[in-house]
Amino acid sequence: MGEEESGKIVRKVILPVLARSWVCSAEDIGAQMREIGEAGSATVAYHYRHVSGKNATDAEGYIKEHYNLFPLVLSRDGDPWEPAVAYIFGRLQRKAFPNMRTIHGIADDLGYFLDFLEDRGIEYDDFPSNKQKRPTYRFHGYLKQQIHAREMAPSTAQRRMGTVIGFYRWLLAEDLLAPEHPLWQETDHYLGFKDARGVAHAKQMKLTDVSISAPRQADPFDGHIDDGGKLRPLALGEQHWIIEALVALQNIEMLLIHALMLTTGARIQTALTFRVRHVVQEPPSGAAEVRMRVGSGTGIDTKNNKLMTLHIPCGVYERLRVYALSERAIARRLRAPGGDGPDQYLFLTQQGAPYYEADEHSGVFDPTFSLRHRKRGQTVRVFIRDHVLPYIREHFDRDFHFRIHDLRASFGMNLTDSVLRRVEQKDMTLLQARQFVSTRMGHERTETTDRYLGFRQTMDAIVSAVDDHEQYIQSLIAMAWGGNLRAE
Repeated sequence: MGEEESGKIVRKVILPVLARSWVCSAEDIGAQMREIGEAGSATVAYHYRHVSGKNATDAEGYIKEHYNLFPLVLSRDGDPWEPAVAYIFGRLQRKAFPNMRTIHGIADDLGYFLDFLEDRGIEYDDFPSNKQKRPTYRFHGYLKQQIHAREMAPSTAQRRMGTVIGFYRWLLAEDLLAPEHPLWQETDHYLGFKDARGVAHAKQMKLTDVSISAPRQADPFDGHIDDGGKLRPLALGEQHWIIEALVALQNIEMLLIHALMLTTGARIQTALTFRVRHVVQEPPSGAAEVRMRVGSGTGIDTKNNKLMTLHIPCGVYERLRVYALSERAIARRLRAPGGDGPDQYLFLTQQGAPYYEADEHSGVFDPTFSLRHRKRGQTVRVFIRDHVLPYIREHFDRDFHFRIHDLRASFGMNLTDSVLRRVEQKDMTLLQARQFVSTRMGHERTETTDRYLGFRQTMDAIVSAVDDHEQYIQSLIAMAWGGNLRAE
């Protein structure tokens, strides 16, 4: 039977290492021996070799048979669900360096779908003449019920149904499914959009009658900016609270990480994948900032691997350099895999583990990998939760809250406020301000930059409207109770 967790059957497990192999003879190239027991005084063993590996890839460099963190979807008796395993393999083999977090999300959705099927005794490949009894339509109806009952967000239902549709499309394309009746009804739609240069395009999309729509209704007045997620620009006073808390907590790594993000707008994967070689050179004499290339080919990760320039204030860069050459940082590097070298991560834990594993490392198969997750900045987020927030709530504001990427939005608003003052002083045009902010923030779309440019005006308008409304209400109350109306 499958494992149980908090009363629920576990529908997915993560294998630290999955390496397909063939039984072979001891003389074969790459043969390894595996002992499986003893018979009397003799050891029982056999030899095997991996199907492929670090030195046995195809022409594109794909490692097709070895994966770290491979997710298995389990049935209720604890066995891997073969169609899901085959589908996940198929997805993985489409890319040289697949995003395992995406794959884990697919496995979660398929585990949810399998639980739905097994709970109702439905076979995934049984498509009878009655449309409403087919698994795709029944799952669609169930998800709609969950939405109406407010037990599931429309976006979650949309994603889960989309995963199931993709799963069935793959089974059909691979001739692994031959349904007696259609899985769904399909129609063509065209989606219009503009690229980063403003050029209009139309993309053909195939929609089914089991698809679920989840229209997004953005709230421009909720105090957040949509920039790869809902981010809250922190007020200058709140930014000072964070720095003061970090100074008081005496953790130099966390202080430097926060300072780097707050003064450059870097995302967490960018700040945490800096290497020693990036900060050991002396900054140019008299320069106000150091320009650092980040993204594809630099060793520093960015969103979507975009190549861009990070502008680091010389004061921050010099402190990064001093830290990199310090005994504390060197001691951590000596404990890390690979030791103390120029390509080692700048920020490491006391045990020498990276805070964030760069894409170039996570895409390489490691047969000795033993964890069930990748390092993705969890340590930083836990430090904020357990130390920074309690300090600020005790000393400044008991209701204060922030997330690490709010530092990026705070940098963006600091920058925007600065350039808009220059626009007011006629030192810069609004178009120049827009291009400046867009370049510094690394925005793909101008709409994202416009959200920063309009944020302060929107917030000021809200405050003004609320003040006017309160004055109006007060005037109504004064009028009503200032007359002859009396409470008996």
